[in-house]
Amino acid sequence: MKSKTAAIPYVIWMLIFIVVPMALVVFFSFTDRSGQFTLENIANVGKYSTVFLRSIWLGALATAICLLLGYPLAYIISRAAGGRQSVMIMLVMLPMWMNFLLRTYAWMTLLENNGLINKALGLIGLGPFELINTQGAVVLGMVYNFLPFMILPIYSVMTKIDTRIIEAAQDLGANGRKVFSKVILPLSVPGIITGITMVFVPAVSTFIISKMLGGGANLLIGDLIDMQFLGNSYNPNLGSAISLVLMVLIMICMGIMNQFDDGENTGGMMI
Repeated sequence: MKSKTAAIPYVIWMLIFIVVPMALVVFFSFTDRSGQFTLENIANVGKYSTVFLRSIWLGALATAICLLLGYPLAYIISRAAGGRQSVMIMLVMLPMWMNFLLRTYAWMTLLENNGLINKALGLIGLGPFELINTQGAVVLGMVYNFLPFMILPIYSVMTKIDTRIIEAAQDLGANGRKVFSKVILPLSVPGIITGITMVFVPAVSTFIISKMLGGGANLLIGDLIDMQFLGNSYNPNLGSAISLVLMVLIMICMGIMNQFDDGENTGGMMI
């Protein structure tokens, strides 16, 4: 009885901030401005298939880069001494203590035509290069802002790997490559899945990064939704429909990733 009473605040929180907003999104998606049921909003989402594909591509690319950078860093941090681990984790989290907009503005200063990077290249006779207002700048902004979300869950899982398992594999004759591929990598899959989810979801739906570093030329789903609710073409019904389709796509991607997570304990540790 006490446990049910203690859960009431959390249930109320979920109703107010999750269930009700989701219900409103669904309602606006399937109604017109007069409140009548319609499928026109969902049908119109297909007109923006190019934007969806671009968002998924750039989000997946940023996620892959974060994984390639974050996995080795998480492994190095997890194998460092206790005091050194704390310092390295603090350095990973330090940029997150700054405002998101300030971090993105900093990259605008670095990447613009008269920015620090082009000025540095100019000293050796190179450039100036078109660094800002490109898809590369958008991906760079995603990687910089979301990389900690890849490192931290992988690091958290790796620190829980029992060193006796690694020692047992070495005693059985496994070299460093086999220990990594047969023991460490399979056991770190839950952290990889969590990291991919935590990076891909905000990356595919971001709008600040694409607006500031993409210059509006690289329109993403987040920009499209923002335009429907806050832009001149105010259309909350279409914006809700786009948001609903985006949520469905993200849920499908997460479901696919969870299939890999479900199978991570089935074998994979045979030397």
